[in-house]
Amino acid sequence: MGRMFVDCREVPGEKNCSVAIAADNERELLDAVVQHAVAVHGAKDTPEFRQELKRAIHQGTPPMQVHRAA
Repeated sequence: MGRMFVDCREVPGEKNCSVAIAADNERELLDAVVQHAVAVHGAKDTPEFRQELKRAIHQGTPPMQVHRAA
């Protein structure tokens, strides 16, 4: 299947989080994303939450963000 990622900026939430997590398989990716969501965002690890996260998976690698000094 190739590299895949979830970009936290695309998942609705209360915190403005800029984390993107990538992995080579869906199970590894979901486990890492769920760990992040539970630890940082206070989410609950439920089957419904994992299904929601599956819809946020993209193929490839996260796009690079270029920040310029003001």
